[in-house]
Amino acid sequence: MKVIGAGVGRTGTLSLKAALERLGLGPCFHGRHVLDHPDRLGLWRAAAAGRPVPWAAVFEGYASTVDWPGAAFWRDLTAAFPAAKVILTVRDPESWYDSVSRTVYRMFGDGPADARVARARRVVPGLGVFTAFHRQMIWDGFFTGRFADREHAITVYREHNDAVRREVPADRLLVVEPGAGWEPLCAFLGVPAPDEPYPHLNDPERFWARVEARMAESQLLDPDGVAVDDPLPAAEPHGESGHPGQRADVEVVHEEQAQAAQPRE
Repeated sequence: MKVIGAGVGRTGTLSLKAALERLGLGPCFHGRHVLDHPDRLGLWRAAAAGRPVPWAAVFEGYASTVDWPGAAFWRDLTAAFPAAKVILTVRDPESWYDSVSRTVYRMFGDGPADARVARARRVVPGLGVFTAFHRQMIWDGFFTGRFADREHAITVYREHNDAVRREVPADRLLVVEPGAGWEPLCAFLGVPAPDEPYPHLNDPERFWARVEARMAESQLLDPDGVAVDDPLPAAEPHGESGHPGQRADVEVVHEEQAQAAQPRE
């Protein structure tokens, strides 16, 4: 493990994932990879319950990690991988809350009723498993069941970021905001900056476009439009990004499950 992303979802984590992989620090684990490895789901649940887990086994095959659920265990990870550098992605708390509410919480939490969400949950295979995992790890865990309370959620977000800044040594930590580009990241990692735009993969419009695309694909595979939530379907040998075991059915529905290689803005 070379890089630990301590920033929570909707702070530019998928863009960071794409950037790290472009710089040769991948594969990079993201929340969407949880169900690529059904044999490791029990380890994540054990961690959520506060039990010690072998983090090297959880992240076997990956050189970096970003986003939830890893970000929720940043203390454990920085202790387990003492040589890894830490990157904290941040953004304005108010806009962060609005973004999560409009995307991830609506899709995988208890956000306002939405016909598009209801349809996705009905037709996309495996989505029920992924939603249940989100609820356990993020909404009920990280936010203690109170994400809908805006003030509480923003307080949790601020306290998380403050704790990372306070506890991780300055020479081991990079705090970065959206729009910073390649320079601070590459200077921190000691690698040359690519001569190309920094990835931009986190806008809400792309999130919902991917939801629509996944529903359309699912219905082509199952014209009856009925999803079967097999508890943990077997991983595909190679997913859309080419990483071993990456599932193609659930991953792209998540907020930051857009392809790392898709066109950049």
